[in-house]
Amino acid sequence: MKPQYQAPTGAFIAASWVAMFVGALTYVVGLWNAAMLLNEKGYYFTILMYGLFSAVSLQKSVRDKLEGIPVTGIYFGLCWLSVGISLLLLGVGLWNASLSNSEKGFYAMGFLLSLFGAVAVQKNIRDLAVIRRLHPDQAEYELPDQQS
Repeated sequence: MKPQYQAPTGAFIAASWVAMFVGALTYVVGLWNAAMLLNEKGYYFTILMYGLFSAVSLQKSVRDKLEGIPVTGIYFGLCWLSVGISLLLLGVGLWNASLSNSEKGFYAMGFLLSLFGAVAVQKNIRDLAVIRRLHPDQAEYELPDQQS
């Protein structure tokens, strides 16, 4: 079965970018203003970066498999493991943090929103690239970095 592609709407593209930036920005601003040690801030920032990378990598692997591009089982498994580890590390860190419950929820929601946004942005970029490849005559699907 060959997958069918439909161009994402401008509203969904915008919402995806906004979700990623709002989630990551609020998380980072919360860290900046937090009354915690610098090593704690580094821990939470590293988890955010690891989570974003692993979520995008997992989305790419899932999409590659869908399109028939070979993905090794070990890499696919590592992608899932990395997403799980980033979520586990955030959960353990927040569980043991001396923060109020509202602060813990703030970091958890900022983290999840940024991961969702990153996956959606990656999907939109991939969809637009496929559609541009399939329909090169339709300039409305042209990606900004590939314009002449």
